[in-house]
Amino acid sequence: MALHARVKIGRNDPCPCGSGEKYKHCCLPGYAPTIDQVWVRQHEESDRLTGEITRFALRKFGERIDEAWQDFNMLDVPKPLEEAAAERQIFMPYFLFQWTPDARRTTGRRQGGVVARWYMLEKSKQLTAMQRMCLEQATTQPLSFYEVVWNEPGERMRVWDVLLGGETEVIERSGSRNLRQGDLLFAQIWHQPELAVFGSMAPICIPPDKKIEVIELRKTLKKRIAKQNRDLAPHDLLRYADLIRATYLNIRDWLFAPPTLCNTDGDPLLFHTLTFRIESAEAAFDALAPLAVGHSRQELLDDAELGDDGKLRKVEIDWIKKGNRKFKTWDNTILGHIKISEGRVIAEVNSENRAKRMCKEIEKRLGALATHESTLAQTLDEMRKNAQQDAEEEELHDAEMEALLADPEARKVLQATMQKQVESWVHQKIPALGGRTPLEAVHDPDGKEMVEALLLHWERRDERSVSPNEIHPDISALRRLLNLAPRAS
Repeated sequence: MALHARVKIGRNDPCPCGSGEKYKHCCLPGYAPTIDQVWVRQHEESDRLTGEITRFALRKFGERIDEAWQDFNMLDVPKPLEEAAAERQIFMPYFLFQWTPDARRTTGRRQGGVVARWYMLEKSKQLTAMQRMCLEQATTQPLSFYEVVWNEPGERMRVWDVLLGGETEVIERSGSRNLRQGDLLFAQIWHQPELAVFGSMAPICIPPDKKIEVIELRKTLKKRIAKQNRDLAPHDLLRYADLIRATYLNIRDWLFAPPTLCNTDGDPLLFHTLTFRIESAEAAFDALAPLAVGHSRQELLDDAELGDDGKLRKVEIDWIKKGNRKFKTWDNTILGHIKISEGRVIAEVNSENRAKRMCKEIEKRLGALATHESTLAQTLDEMRKNAQQDAEEEELHDAEMEALLADPEARKVLQATMQKQVESWVHQKIPALGGRTPLEAVHDPDGKEMVEALLLHWERRDERSVSPNEIHPDISALRRLLNLAPRAS
């Protein structure tokens, strides 16, 4: 519906001009404002009402705003409100229209917040019809998660309610400017006879992969009402508003948390250097060589350093295991690196779990021939500070990779290798899918929706590449393997 379309109004309906009178007693016969005019009028009335009720709230409940902030965040000591300026966009509507003291310790359907109820008692005779409608919507409509179906930036969008189902076309001028299909919003929609608008909206755009958490929330809510043999309804979202907001808070905190880098075992990266004192380099090599699975003793000694007497002085070997539980196409996985020299064994691994395993392996294989001297653990940032040559080595590696990708034949081989690894993903057990493989998950509606969200997030991530020579997997091939519809353009 175009914004300039005329509104259909009955003679006894409230006049959309905001006067509070019935249409037949207000505007001229035959007059009907455009949707754009109704939106402007509603927006002005809503802003005026919000300003008035905010001043009222600060006068009557200003001393308790920190308590409301704690309840909103479900924490006794949240980040200070003054340091969370953007979050006021979703918190202030909560404080004005939903917050009730001790709400976290009560259950049942919400009847609107204490601030709004008190305000309506004191100002009831002064409110216009449109202000009454705004208050009614603000206090009775639930917050939900909405997925963008399509978007006309700066004008309107169509969204799908992930929890309740159903699409709504929403007039939205500012919040629609940078949204894309598949983005998620945590918001409240006000439904009016002429149009729908966002009454409140969280300040963050939720990426597609976090839809999995919303689907899990939906499954939880459906279990809560399973005995009633019905679909979820708006009053269910009001009843479980805290549970729904908790999901938003978890997603918000995850989005702003620093990234956690992991190795192929899924362990957080923490680089360990283990040092052992030994009596004999040759004896240490003989004991530890079997850790380099797939390599013969002679292969490992090809680059070794020998003394004038022919005895082993220095050698380096990799700690290798067969296969990889995350990447099924890998023949083996390098778990660590071992340097053997006269009097010392130095082992390097990239996680705490691997450090413990490495220590046990060395002590088991060398026994009394080795004495553990020290273990040094460093984060990635600490390693970078302590090793200035890392930047130079990384730059050299990037240059070598760029040169390699510029060769058509090499690029073709790398692309095929990457695609093979990517397509193996459909057979891997994914924690986000409840330990199921994507091939298993797509057989039920919720699982299919989760897999599609992961694929969309993957495609979005590849779009951010700036290198002209960078290779990318063909995600459409994964969709075909999973019998999913192609991505809508």
